[in-house]
Amino acid sequence: MKSDALLRSDIVAELNWDPAITATDVGVTVKDGVVTLSGHPASHAEKHAIERAVQRVKGVKAVAVEMQVKLAAGYERTDADIAMAAERALEWNVLVPDGKIHPMVEHGWVTLNGEVEWQYQRRAAEGAVRNLLGVTGVTNEVTVKPKFTPADVEKRIRDALARQADREASQIEISVSGSQVTLRGKVHSWAERKAAQGAAWAAPGVANVINNLLVEP
Repeated sequence: MKSDALLRSDIVAELNWDPAITATDVGVTVKDGVVTLSGHPASHAEKHAIERAVQRVKGVKAVAVEMQVKLAAGYERTDADIAMAAERALEWNVLVPDGKIHPMVEHGWVTLNGEVEWQYQRRAAEGAVRNLLGVTGVTNEVTVKPKFTPADVEKRIRDALARQADREASQIEISVSGSQVTLRGKVHSWAERKAAQGAAWAAPGVANVINNLLVEP
């Protein structure tokens, strides 16, 4: 197990290595594997990049984000300008269904509302507005509305598992409750566990996946 000092050193190295991160004043403290980030990144995109970089470092148990975006001089935009840019970004993104997601902006913070059929559409909408100039944060309140019955969703997941990991398909228990899928059982590797989770996320109408699969080599 890494010491807190070594873990902090690895995190700082990862932040310095990532070309998407230019902030030099990111505060990093580590206690028992829990990382606390502080500072003022210049954009929401950079804040997101910092969070992702820390999550990549082996040994990180949890991350507490106490950073606040502080736009550099000349990068401020009115809420009206940001709202118009967000609407256009959603309209131009081929992964976002037309007219299904509506942005609202207050003090640079974008809130997304609406309903979609797929989780990837929800994620694509957030990605489309995250990097816009002047955005200080994003709240994604878009919901995934199931288009199929739980039985349909389970069958689609089982079919996908049979194609991708036939050996494990029969050992995985799938339960569907509304838009939430829970996976239980045993697999032989982390790659197979990840493949099963990916198959569940790919089913239409799935908004949450609880992966309780155990890895037994």
